[in-house]
Amino acid sequence: MTVSVTERAEEFQELRPLLFSIAYRILGSVAEAEDTVQDTWLRYMASPTVPTSTKAFLSALVTRAAIDVLRSARVRREEYVGPWFPEPLLSDPYQDPERSAELADSVSMAALLLLERLSPLERAVFVLREVFGFGFPEVAAAVGRSEAACRQLAVRARRHMDLGRPRFEADQEERRELAARFFDALRDGDVRALRDLLAADVQLVGDSGGKAPALARSVVGADAVARLLAAVFPTLTRIARLDPHEVNGQPGAILRDRDGNVAGTMILDVLDGRVQMIRSVVNPDKLGHLGPPADAWAVARELKQSRRGN
Repeated sequence: MTVSVTERAEEFQELRPLLFSIAYRILGSVAEAEDTVQDTWLRYMASPTVPTSTKAFLSALVTRAAIDVLRSARVRREEYVGPWFPEPLLSDPYQDPERSAELADSVSMAALLLLERLSPLERAVFVLREVFGFGFPEVAAAVGRSEAACRQLAVRARRHMDLGRPRFEADQEERRELAARFFDALRDGDVRALRDLLAADVQLVGDSGGKAPALARSVVGADAVARLLAAVFPTLTRIARLDPHEVNGQPGAILRDRDGNVAGTMILDVLDGRVQMIRSVVNPDKLGHLGPPADAWAVARELKQSRRGN
């Protein structure tokens, strides 16, 4: 049986959202995931194989490619300046109502950072099995290991993820309402309101990669975080725009300069009616897929001048 180029292209486009979602969870990078999906397309077109299951075949191709990319990426990440966070994702292109909870949990910054602690094989097995529900025969074919070996990898990965699995506010409406109050207080510079919305041991951490202004170290504690945010954001939001937006399945925002260029993202982890963690990504290398990156140093200079003027 032969399959035409047009038929292959149609099948691939139908499965592209799934392939990207697999690659992103393995790699934690939008750019690398998109490149890996493109590489999968080229390999598919060059392959003489007519698979009995196109989904299984393409999922195996993208998984193997992502594992190879991850192994080389880990060397670069060891030399990364400051904290490393995944590239922010505004919306997951793949949706499956039967696995909506797994998909939502697995794309959060907290979960992706936990996945970083797994070996590439453990990470791939966990993503395919626990997130997307692939059977062990398909998982084994994808990673090139026996089913027995994959079951062991899955157990180890699941145990590690369960020990550190992040918990979030279950009610999405409550999360959104709390986030709205948080960003209102942020714009107003209301220290008391911010403090009331923050967990006692809240952490504020930024990822700049040394390519944008960033905190020298993480800030811990409701009072310290509230005072820092209140000191900066009222002035910052006069020279830039803070657009609330869900990021990696959690409440967040995109910071844009006067021209609408992306200066950074902010992601909130919410639990028990409080913000537990605030992560910002301002490394311009991680923002290009959201729009043209801003000159973060220019924004910082304007912020400094504006604060002096006040």
